[in-house]
Amino acid sequence: MSKLRILYISSEIDPFLETSKIASLLRKLPQEMQERGMEIRILIPRFGLINERKHRLHEVVRLSGINISIGEEEKPLIIKVASIPAAKLQVYFLDNEDYFQRKTVFTDKAGTFYDDNDERAIFFCKGALETVKKLGWAPDVVHCTDWMTALVPLYLKTTYKNDPIFKNTKTIFTVYNNSFDHTFSDDMFPKVKMMDISDENLANLRSRDFYGFIKIGCQYSDVVVKANPALNEALSLALDETAQKQIHSYVDDENAADIFYNLYTELAD
Repeated sequence: MSKLRILYISSEIDPFLETSKIASLLRKLPQEMQERGMEIRILIPRFGLINERKHRLHEVVRLSGINISIGEEEKPLIIKVASIPAAKLQVYFLDNEDYFQRKTVFTDKAGTFYDDNDERAIFFCKGALETVKKLGWAPDVVHCTDWMTALVPLYLKTTYKNDPIFKNTKTIFTVYNNSFDHTFSDDMFPKVKMMDISDENLANLRSRDFYGFIKIGCQYSDVVVKANPALNEALSLALDETAQKQIHSYVDDENAADIFYNLYTELAD
């Protein structure tokens, strides 16, 4: 039997960037799954806070050079890679000069939410799937974490549904209480769209905010996992409205590896 292939797509991972609980979970799970015989790939944005020299990031020339469509614009995608110390794991970093060269993550130094965070998320989600295609590596399960990765399940169920790399791929979407109060502009929708995506497909994104992203991620993923012990009321409602499949309750640090191992193997059967 071939090894299960698990792709992790996240906004952060320890030790490269840690702004929330996501980073520690994403540091633990891939190593645990690799030690249990699974094959792992990890993709995150190359935010400007990540010190390339300290972490020895270097460009993967054979993967770079893809252009990602954001509305009518084409944005170049640069792929870099580094290893996690004390683990035989590589992390792929998706970079773009316009989106990821800032020395902060989602807000400026004054705490103002970046207006183009929607474009950054769109670029990252599209770029992640194009990177995997270029790797020629077909994942059995894609594990998406938090709002910035929420468009991946949508793209896998529409644009990429017949692609040989992804035709058998299942998705897990992990939901966190990392909400924000920003509403994006109407021009987000043509930027989100790809082939085989209609206005109807994007109905749950209509609010153009954090909860819209969560709803779209829940709608198109195969399994939803609550990663906080108590989600806020609006977030719980978003899950109830859109997650028409198995929802797993809070996963604590002690049992996370066992729970996700079982989820991955069940989904891949």
